[in-house]
Amino acid sequence: MKKVILAALAFAPTLAFAQTEGNLGNIQRLIESVGRLINTALPIVVALGLLAFFWGLVRFIFGAEEKKSEGKHIMIWGIVALFVMVSVWGLVRFIGSALGINQVNSVTVPTVDRLP
Repeated sequence: MKKVILAALAFAPTLAFAQTEGNLGNIQRLIESVGRLINTALPIVVALGLLAFFWGLVRFIFGAEEKKSEGKHIMIWGIVALFVMVSVWGLVRFIGSALGINQVNSVTVPTVDRLP
């Protein structure tokens, strides 16, 4: 019960300001901010999953016998993590398009700029 009260008190200023605007503007801005944070973090998390896979691959190729099994384990979990992330991302896109939600953000692929 204390956690519910604390959560209500934490969001009380947002709800109070939302009542003055009439259209829940602060809550909408909060949700948009969380969405922008997720869109920013997604390529980083996918890159970390890919990095884990390649780290396991290096340990598998260049390691001794006991390191090979550990490298294999890291590669498997790297592939599982990548599969889950991309599957959830695709599922959200599919459900959004099926419900007719306009998805204005395009996919941003991380790139490396060449130095002059």
